[in-house]
Amino acid sequence: MTQERILVVDDEEPVRSVAAALLTRSGYSVTTAESAEEALTRLQQDPDYDLVLSDVMMPITDGLTLLDHLCTDHPGIPVVMFSAINDIYVVTSAFRRGAVDYLLKPFERTDLESVVMRAIEHGRLRKQNTIYRHNLEAIVNTRTGRLRSTMQDLERSYDITLEAMGDALDLRDQETEGHSRRVTAYTNTLAQAMGLDSEDLRIISRGAFLHDIGKIATPDAILLKPGRLTAEETAIMKQHCERGYEMVRKISFLREAAEIVYAHQEQFDGSGYPRGLRGEEIPLGARIFAIADALDAMTSDRPYRKGTSFAAARDEIIRCAGTQFDPQIVEVFLALPPETWLDLRAATELRSSSPSSLRISALPVAPDKQRS
Repeated sequence: MTQERILVVDDEEPVRSVAAALLTRSGYSVTTAESAEEALTRLQQDPDYDLVLSDVMMPITDGLTLLDHLCTDHPGIPVVMFSAINDIYVVTSAFRRGAVDYLLKPFERTDLESVVMRAIEHGRLRKQNTIYRHNLEAIVNTRTGRLRSTMQDLERSYDITLEAMGDALDLRDQETEGHSRRVTAYTNTLAQAMGLDSEDLRIISRGAFLHDIGKIATPDAILLKPGRLTAEETAIMKQHCERGYEMVRKISFLREAAEIVYAHQEQFDGSGYPRGLRGEEIPLGARIFAIADALDAMTSDRPYRKGTSFAAARDEIIRCAGTQFDPQIVEVFLALPPETWLDLRAATELRSSSPSSLRISALPVAPDKQRS
């Protein structure tokens, strides 16, 4: 069994010798130092001590100052102060500065053994606690990493599910195939240009991608009708905002995105549907999405018309600023290079984007997009 090592510090040689002899007889490995300076030097060279036993009154550097150094530089080593001074203020100061015990001189062997045993046990428990805390931190870090990885996998699975939902709608309405991906890419780019944080981008992206999900409940006779819709059919078509909202809001991680789905047909001047929201009553994500949705609607081909140019769509968005669109977001849109949108469209058509990498919003539609 390894002997506990004790450093005895006292400027009086007889005291050092007696303490060393008593402790050696009790089975400890003892080293002595005649001054605080020598003790600090020894500890710098070999800090592996289980206890420091130090006198209070010493020349040059006293024991309390040594105690301060030890608590700062060697906090793992317990320190017991011993002295002939029976002064409550000195004793209190020693404990406040970090001593684990205080022993009066002259001391009996049994008193010394008892104090040393308690102090070494204190140090042992403190070391165990430190090791436990470090191990606990390592375990927590490891488990946090695993949890983060699991959450990332879960989020990826969420986005794969969203992609499947969007693809299901594309299969029903091939006229607008790829629309959800494009508007998500457009909205994401616009939202990033506005400086939104990553969590907001995720919410807006999901809302944008799922904005038309309510159309799954729209009858094919209306959704796929080649001509213009009647007033009654238009009323049924308009229900897709609320239907989509009711579908999406029941999914906990999509609850905030559901607000974009609900508001994606609202217009800045209050002339949209289903609630006639105006201005900032409309969720920010939906106001951003409005421009992206209109841009894609105007520049995409339909059986009944040819898509317009991005330049012409840009002019129309400028014209509708303050009525259909939030004018401040239109300014952000205009500040982006025109080729941005062409590049994004090309990228999404190559299916190089996915829901997890797209982040945007959901709101109004292009001026000529009757069924959006």
